[in-house]
Amino acid sequence: MAGLGIVRLTPVRQQAVSVSLATGAYGLSLGALAIAAGLDLWQTMALSLIVFSGGSQFAFVGVIGAGGAPLAGVVTSAFLGVRNGIYGLTLAPILRPMRGVKRAWAAQVTIDESTAVALAQPASDPDARREGFWWTGVGVFIAWNVAVLAGTFIGSSIGDPSTWGLDAAAGAAFLGLVWPRLASRGARLVALSAAVLALALTPVMPAGIPILSAALVAVAAGWREPSARDNPSPQGEMPA
Repeated sequence: MAGLGIVRLTPVRQQAVSVSLATGAYGLSLGALAIAAGLDLWQTMALSLIVFSGGSQFAFVGVIGAGGAPLAGVVTSAFLGVRNGIYGLTLAPILRPMRGVKRAWAAQVTIDESTAVALAQPASDPDARREGFWWTGVGVFIAWNVAVLAGTFIGSSIGDPSTWGLDAAAGAAFLGLVWPRLASRGARLVALSAAVLALALTPVMPAGIPILSAALVAVAAGWREPSARDNPSPQGEMPA
């Protein structure tokens, strides 16, 4: 059987594959929402392939869909992606040495899921940690972008998004992303503070600014308590 080149799924790889498939499913809704918000197929895929951060992508699409300025969408998206840099600081000792294209590729697939699966492996087994990172990062990248592409065709065929409730789907997607993270009292307090601020600003500020302001609350809280210590759960989340 070895001569057939069959890849053996170790426990680490099995976890990575299951996380990749569960995460990728969210890409369907992003593709459909992006088309409904006015992006075309190429713009949607560029956003997905280059940004590759589910929360950031949903934020950008949500701002654009609400009529906000592209700059507000970009800034909001960027703030939500700050924690990926913190993940990189944690993973750097595990993944070194890396150079050139491999280093750039590692930065691209440093997301919640790849970090979580890597850190879930024993600290005494750096090979397993590296395997968990690469299998999850690349697996999510493939599954997510395939699903986003499929979602663009769904979005192109459904007509008016409000008829299907897609005008509210971005908010629902954010709620699905945030809900599993509200286990601690501190997380609930941050979420409540951000929500209150966004609601207070919505009637008086242009579209996108309330979301950006709420993101600033989360970033300020996260700066005090680096995300790497939270060891995020790898199961069924969007790439963030």
